[in-house]
Amino acid sequence: MFKIQTINNISPRGLELFPRDRYEVADSISNPDAILVRSADLHCVEIPHTVTAIARAGAGYNNIPVAACSERGMVVFNTPGGNANAVKELTIAALLIASRNILGGIAWAASLLDKAGEVPELVEREKARFEGPELRGKVLGVVGLGAIGVMVANDAVDLGMEVMGYDPYISVDAAWNLSRQVLRADTLEGLLARADYVTLHLPLIDATRGLLDAEKCGYLKQGARIINLARGGLVNEGDILAALGSGQVATYVTDFPSAALLACPKAICIPHLGASTPEAEDNCAVMAVRQLMDFLETGAIKNAVNFPRCTLDQRSLHRIVVVNRNIPNMVGQITTILAAGNINILDLINHHQNEYAYNIIDTAHRIPEATLERIKAVEGIIRVRTIEKVRS
Repeated sequence: MFKIQTINNISPRGLELFPRDRYEVADSISNPDAILVRSADLHCVEIPHTVTAIARAGAGYNNIPVAACSERGMVVFNTPGGNANAVKELTIAALLIASRNILGGIAWAASLLDKAGEVPELVEREKARFEGPELRGKVLGVVGLGAIGVMVANDAVDLGMEVMGYDPYISVDAAWNLSRQVLRADTLEGLLARADYVTLHLPLIDATRGLLDAEKCGYLKQGARIINLARGGLVNEGDILAALGSGQVATYVTDFPSAALLACPKAICIPHLGASTPEAEDNCAVMAVRQLMDFLETGAIKNAVNFPRCTLDQRSLHRIVVVNRNIPNMVGQITTILAAGNINILDLINHHQNEYAYNIIDTAHRIPEATLERIKAVEGIIRVRTIEKVRS
């Protein structure tokens, strides 16, 4: 019986996938095997030593202490693409409200409530105050071509925009899904110099923090419009406010309000609604649950942020998974110990990512506890787990 601790409200569409005969699921549970979380901050939470995996029902994972989890051999999953359509749709809306002064017009129209019969005449007289350019024919720069960026780029092409994309690390899957009409920018600076609109779709890591700063804003066309529904920290707030003040940036639409941005009339602040749709919550929960179940029952890793993708068709009832530091001769030591215990290896896969490695090993027989202890004692081994195949 696997124990799953839920933190935050997780969509029932995901939770109902756990077979009740093999899984115990609760928000308060002792010695859980895994944690399922949405946005709760786990940095100050004491994570039990029994936890082998944490699944984030969402794409971002800043709320999880990934480095500390890696050191303990805990796999951290996210759900890239699960909320992609929701964020894409809000990005299209952001392009429109950045371009046409729709919000200003609506607010002004609401102020006419007490004007009674004057309303039609006032509307016709004042509507020019709220005009703005169309999207068709304008250049959109998409920075980051993951699941969301690709969808935004493709839909912007359908809107008649000229779309440029920049992502030096674009995946093969993303490249296959990207419209052929999307132009490739060789540099971020080149994209910024040509774009009428720029939308950011990047993770927040050390390399991207404050990416759009005063220097980068200097490459923009006068009056460019910026959309940031990814992470607030991708933009240097002081620099973007200065660019708004000078007119270098005409409008900044963000999903991450602050007091300073709320006070700026050229900033449009959305209250973090990017993934706030029931469909996105369902998709992310389903994806997170399936990844957890696959990991717990087979050891397979898909969409982990701290360990490599690693899957192996199971050829035996008996499997061992090993997390270790990525140093020489680790596989050799593990297989030598198994051989000394007279354990026949039927299949094996080893993948590494940065300083960590992950092994899945199928054996002909159940591994004795003494042999497991010898493997655990090897310097560089972080975690060892045995899996017995679920009989259908």
